This record gives sequence, C-alpha cells and structure tokens, in this order.
Amino acid sequence: MSDRPRCARNRAALLAALSVAALPLTVPAIASAELGDETLKRGDRGADVRELQRGLNDAGYRTSVDGQFGRQTLKRVRAFEGNEQLRVDGKVTPPDAEVLEQAAAEPEQELPTEEAPPAETPGSKATLTDDGLAVAPADAPQEVQDVIAAGNEIAKSPYLYGGGHGEELEDDGYDCSGSMSYALRKAGLQEGALASGGYTSFGDSGRGEWITTRANAGHSYMMVAGLRFDTSARKQTGTRWADEPRSGRGYVGRHPEGF
Repeated sequence: MSDRPRCARNRAALLAALSVAALPLTVPAIASAELGDETLKRGDRGADVRELQRGLNDAGYRTSVDGQFGRQTLKRVRAFEGNEQLRVDGKVTPPDAEVLEQAAAEPEQELPTEEAPPAETPGSKATLTDDGLAVAPADAPQEVQDVIAAGNEIAKSPYLYGGGHGEELEDDGYDCSGSMSYALRKAGLQEGALASGGYTSFGDSGRGEWITTRANAGHSYMMVAGLRFDTSARKQTGTRWADEPRSGRGYVGRHPEGF
C-alpha cells in the first residue's frame, strides 16, 4: 500500500520530464517555417505568413506584416493572383509562392514616356508604338480615343494596390481596376472608381464593339480597339498596353453602353 503513491509520483515525474525534453524538438520546426513550404490560406498564422506579407509588400500589394492571414492579406493575395493569371482562390500554394518571390524581386522599370504620341492611325484597330503607348484608329469614336489617350497617361505608372480609387483621378500608382477607372472616367464613360468585382455588373452585358471590360473578384482588364489594357502586361513590357489578348475564361465580359 505504501509503495503505490511513490510509484504514482515517480510515473508523473517521468512523464513531465519527457514532455519538457520534447519541447526543443518541436519549437525549431515552427520557427523555421518558410514561405513555399506549404499552402497558406485565411486563418493561418506564423513566420511563413509574415514572409508572405513581406513578399506581397515588395511586389506592390501593400498589407500589414503581422503574421496573421486575415481579410486584408486575403484581398492582396487575390489581387496578386489575378494580376499573375493564377487561380484566384485566395490560397498561396508553393508554386504561387515562387511566382510571388519573382514578382517581389523584379525592380520597377523606369522607361521614358513619349512626349507627344500620335493621336490616331488609319484602320479600325489600335496599334502600339515602339515606346509601348497606344495609337487610336482614325475611325474610333471620340470617347474611345479619349480612353486610349488617358490610358497612355498612366501606361507606365507604378502598380499600387488601391491606387486610382480616390475621388481625385491622379494618384501615385494604380491597381488593375484603378487603371481602368482612370481611363474610363477621363473619357466620361464611368462615374467614380470601381473595384474589380464592380466591373462584373458594369455597363451592358457581353463583348463591346470598341471596348470590352473583363472582370472577376480578383482582377480586371479591358480590351480597347483590339489592344489589351492590363496591369499584368507591365511585367513583360513595362506598359499596361499589350497587343496580345488573354483568355477570358473565368471573367465576366461587359462594355460601356453604345461601345
């Protein structure tokens, strides 16, 4: 009878010692977690989330670095996915992390702007100058020419998440929907700025004759007289204009009424 309490105490002491001894084995594994080790999603937290947030900031998607994958980080991740033509699901897979690291490491391109780009060119499709600016076709309506002229003004401006969504048109940079809002507002085809999701119900349904906006919850771009106006084009050309279309799969196509 007198041995049982002592055995119980010895067993409890042994278990406690084993628990303490095991702690150093688990702590380094958590501390050494890095971006790209596993898929990150909303609700996650830790060192790898902080690395994700730092990468987003370096790539131009401003967010707080607090190690918590919350609503703000989710919005930035979706914007990044849309701009990089990744699946817009708010989850950062290891392959997505590699794309983010490349985007974060890429320096902003300082390209000269053309002082006086041609106002128009014969034909019904816009063309690109060697400088990466768009030239409106001669038969384009004035509003379309105005959209192209406004697009040229910010074609090489920096990408800035949330940029272009204020009451004033001028900003330090423009995100995807902010870029579209700038051009369409200047041409009188839109009142106020819209986020990407807002373009899913913009104007009339379907493809337009001159202008087609394409949008989903994470990204938006538009086709203007046959050219693509898209922030993701900056990664390849340094300008928002591109003469190569992209797949419209997963995007809602709309157009300004009458265009």
